[in-house]
Amino acid sequence: QVQVAESGGGLVQAGDSLRLSCEASGRTFSIYAVGWFRQASGKERESVGSIAWNGRNPWYADSVKGRFTIFKDNAKNTVYLQMNSLKPEDTAVYSCAVRTGSHSPYKNWGQGTQVTVSS
Repeated sequence: QVQVAESGGGLVQAGDSLRLSCEASGRTFSIYAVGWFRQASGKERESVGSIAWNGRNPWYADSVKGRFTIFKDNAKNTVYLQMNSLKPEDTAVYSCAVRTGSHSPYKNWGQGTQVTVSS
């Protein structure tokens, strides 16, 4: 089993930056990729981006492309979501999850971390 835990959320102003962490533990050798997701109040959860467990092939949703960067610290089994030029519409609970294969669903969700961007 794999466990993930997010951290790094907070209250920032529009234009600020924030870095979220997703630390994986347990059977990390089984991880194929890590995905970042967010859910704003009253809205459905949406994908933000993902990265392969080897730190390659980052993918980003159009809404964050050019502002967010996903990267991995292999020594710490941690995936980061660097968020720059934050906008009020980025306000949401951000969560990470893992998948164990290219066609496997994301699972082992963390509890999420709140990001609030004030205008």
